Amino acid sequence: MRASRALAVTATAFAAVGLAAPMAAATNGPSNITVNPYSVHQGATMKVTAQGCGHGGKVWSNAFPTTELSAGGTGYATAHIRHNTTPGHYNLSVKCSDNSRIETHKFTVLAGNGAQGGLGGSMGPSSVEMQVGGGLVAAAAVGGAVFLVRRRRTSHAAF
Repeated sequence: MRASRALAVTATAFAAVGLAAPMAAATNGPSNITVNPYSVHQGATMKVTAQGCGHGGKVWSNAFPTTELSAGGTGYATAHIRHNTTPGHYNLSVKCSDNSRIETHKFTVLAGNGAQGGLGGSMGPSSVEMQVGGGLVAAAAVGGAVFLVRRRRTSHAAF
């Protein structure tokens, strides 16, 4: 009797797992779409996240080319806003690979390239900065030469 009861419980457990697996693989489509930042400058990048696309998907808009959404519980994509995008309000669309449902989300494109913070020395000095630096080096050279000449004169006079 114990063996038959254990067999019945095992069969029921396997049946439950077998019936739940196709439902777990199916998704209801994209949900909880977020963009970061919400307001983005022309030529900048924006991160798009969406839940419900376990097998990945696509993200597209008039402001940027179609981008692939990564697979996983919360998929993400990095969208590069075109430099010539007209500033204003836009919608983006998200579609999962395993579902035909499409969800949209709004974002704003701002004029200009924004601040160039964080470049960390990747920009060269301007011509004014080069002239000031050259003047300081020349002044230091002249001052050093005058110091050495005056020091030499005083040391020769003592002998």
